[in-house]
Amino acid sequence: MKLALHWKILIGMVLGLLVGFLATLIPGGGFFPAGRDLIVDWVKPFGVIFINSLKMIAIPLIVVSLIKGVSDLRSLSSLSNMGLRTVALYLLTTVIAITIGLVIVNVIQPGKTVKPATRQELLSSYAQDAQKREAAADRQGAKGPLQALVDVVPSNVFKAAAENSMLQVIFFVLFFGVSLILVDQDSAAPVKSLFDGLNEVVLKMIDLIMLAAPYGVFALLAALVVEIKDFSVLLALVYYALCVVLGLGLMILVVYPTLLKFFAGVGYRRFFQAIAPAQLLAFSTSSSAATLPVTMERVEEHLGVEKEVSSFVLPIGATVNMDGTSLYQAVAAVFIAQVMGMDLNLTQQLTILVTATLASIGSAAVPGAGMVMLVIVLKEIGVPPEGLALIFAMDRPLDMCRTAVNVTGDASVCAIVANSVGKLGDPKVKNWDDNVDEPESGTHDKTA
Repeated sequence: MKLALHWKILIGMVLGLLVGFLATLIPGGGFFPAGRDLIVDWVKPFGVIFINSLKMIAIPLIVVSLIKGVSDLRSLSSLSNMGLRTVALYLLTTVIAITIGLVIVNVIQPGKTVKPATRQELLSSYAQDAQKREAAADRQGAKGPLQALVDVVPSNVFKAAAENSMLQVIFFVLFFGVSLILVDQDSAAPVKSLFDGLNEVVLKMIDLIMLAAPYGVFALLAALVVEIKDFSVLLALVYYALCVVLGLGLMILVVYPTLLKFFAGVGYRRFFQAIAPAQLLAFSTSSSAATLPVTMERVEEHLGVEKEVSSFVLPIGATVNMDGTSLYQAVAAVFIAQVMGMDLNLTQQLTILVTATLASIGSAAVPGAGMVMLVIVLKEIGVPPEGLALIFAMDRPLDMCRTAVNVTGDASVCAIVANSVGKLGDPKVKNWDDNVDEPESGTHDKTA
């Protein structure tokens, strides 16, 4: 029996964690490198190559699929209708995520469990990293009030693509797609045919890249384990981590399935079996942008979302919808305040809600970007940004978890928007048990 892709990725994750742990027990000596060095020098590069290959395909995918999706709408009214629903749903899920985070961290109060000695250890160990993030946030805050709007419009689209400025690329592509709608259909036909063909080629490239997914995930997880240096610090922050994970778990297991069932009629089993490979890949890479090609393929082929919807909703979601990051920022801000002995009032916590929502829109879809945005949140509520050093030890594993939530939120909103415009049908791949292109004989519950 052929294993489904998500099972292969899960096996790669488990083996990567196991091999990474065993490697930490191998001492170096003579001509033989230590186990940690062996993993970093000979295993990690394959994981980096896998991530780079996904990032390589992200910009071409956004360009060809978004142009195709917008041009297929045939009218600007359809585009504006879908755009308003997409933005409204993304904002709704972000507010829900932040609210859940604030409730959990105020009830559990993980900051009260950190001892003063541990606090000083964390502050001194990660002070330099905290200063770098604070400097980056200062540069962001020094810009004018309308600078965010200015930054959306690229002066050079090729430079924007080279620098992975996703929002600028999306702006140009939407502008191109709208213009394609407005020109004469006979003139637009060759251009549309070109992008239809390019879209098929890019999707095939994704299929080829995903053949290496289990091995890339194995390399990434093995390297992650051997690069963790101070487990005693991790134990001191376990309550904080549990608060974040609890909130993220509620989003994935309760909020999204409820919204999907109520607004799209998509069942629990159907959704998670469709999106599981993208979730696992997001967890492994900590990058919504790198996972975007897989997310698009899964919602189209396995969930039944039509391409004109997925190619519009998902690229925007990978750029502006960061539910997991927003929840994490809310928990982290209150946690740092608790450790510092500061009690945040209702006004300050409402400020976190607003600031984290806006900051999530500006977070890049790459690993660690949420940490820079967290500095902005901390400054808004008067908490010393130096407290950022308290959570650095846990940032990497939590970044993996919150990225999985970000991707799940993108897919959920995509399915809801598709259903609202009559573009959610039966999945092309109807067999839930095997990752094959054709259904096997027998019936399968498609609605779960």
